[in-house]
Amino acid sequence: MARNPKITFIGAGSTVFMKNIVGDVLQRPALSGATIALMDINPQRLEESAIVVNKLISTLGVKAKAETYSDQRKALAGADFVVVAFQIGGYEPCTVTDFEVPKKYGLRQTIADTLGVGGIMRGLRTVPHLWKICEDMLAVCPEAIMLQYVNPMAINTWAIAEKYPTIRQVGLCHSVQGTAMELAHDLDIPYEDIRYRSAGINHMAFYLKFEHRQPDGSYKDLYPDLVRAYREGRAPKPGWNPRCPNKVRYEMLTRLGYFVTESSEHFAEYTPYFIKEGREDLIEKFGIPLDEYPKRCIEQIERWKGQAEAYRSADKIEVKQSKEYASSIINSVWTGEPSVIYGNVRNNGCITSLPSNCAAEVPCLVDASGIQPTFIGNLPPQLTALMRTNINVQELTVQALMTENREHIYHAAMMDPHTAAELDLDQIWSMVDELLAAHGDWLPAWARTGRKVQAA
Repeated sequence: MARNPKITFIGAGSTVFMKNIVGDVLQRPALSGATIALMDINPQRLEESAIVVNKLISTLGVKAKAETYSDQRKALAGADFVVVAFQIGGYEPCTVTDFEVPKKYGLRQTIADTLGVGGIMRGLRTVPHLWKICEDMLAVCPEAIMLQYVNPMAINTWAIAEKYPTIRQVGLCHSVQGTAMELAHDLDIPYEDIRYRSAGINHMAFYLKFEHRQPDGSYKDLYPDLVRAYREGRAPKPGWNPRCPNKVRYEMLTRLGYFVTESSEHFAEYTPYFIKEGREDLIEKFGIPLDEYPKRCIEQIERWKGQAEAYRSADKIEVKQSKEYASSIINSVWTGEPSVIYGNVRNNGCITSLPSNCAAEVPCLVDASGIQPTFIGNLPPQLTALMRTNINVQELTVQALMTENREHIYHAAMMDPHTAAELDLDQIWSMVDELLAAHGDWLPAWARTGRKVQAA
């Protein structure tokens, strides 16, 4: 009888996310007998997740089984796939620190989990834990594929590839397919009729093509329609979050000629153009939701209280298909049935205009051989130039982690487009000092306690 896969979730207490992926996995016949190994450091969240998985199994009537672990290496032993989703330092204290300290210096952020000082700090907190997972994987499941869903995605993917090049890993985000769905909705076109090709870096990939299939089988470029809809006020349509009107990305489309895959609230802080001291008119014009991520955290924590109770008392749990790539990757590797996903991997020349060691987000073929990135070539020069400004920050953060050189933390902040547009060098140095001191033990030992600014 064929063996069933073992799928380990590290950070299984991210219950809603884990439920979506397990629900997707168990609906695939070849995976319905999987062993789902759940690992988390929070016993209460772990127990809540186990309840959810067991109810999913009974709702779907499948033969899968759930196991829970507090020990990471034991959870990983013999795994075929490792799904990673955690946040080091949580909303309190770390996210609060990442927003409040920069605010004292007049540096305002929206999400702060990918780039900027918030992204740098999150990278310093997160990468050492990802490296520990890699170490454990090399010991007990060296052939397993890591599906990494943790921000800052590009920094994480780059740092894993740099230190543990033999680990089979892919960084996953749902922004490519999510944005394509939004744009189809903005133009009142069924998503199924859209054809697109996207490439770049995580949260700053662009649709190189965005087209609509015609009745005669040909394809029509939708970029002129998107620009017209924006100019005429028909797009963007209101989305799921009234605080985030998505105007920044349409504005960038009119300047660059291409549409970016990650949301306007994210993009606003990856560039120096939108959040500026004393320019409340810009915040107003583009509807930029400052401090958006803390608001979402608070709402999520509130929502979870009711949700956890509902899951505990429900006999059955409704299973809908999510838009996450995990189950199609697992299915393709396990069965050999090919699929195409957008994944974050070491560039290795896929995008010839970007450094070969950076983390690129490109279409990947997935089959029994694993995840195989596809070749893109050169990007349009204006897109390459914009991505480089973000890659600088990612590269210096990875260098800081690899060499344990604290100087590079300051260099990363100094190169960040939004930070550099708002603060002078002394402000940047003392803000980083203060952030490092405030994060304390959440950081690796070599990075702790802010150092004094050296006089020239």
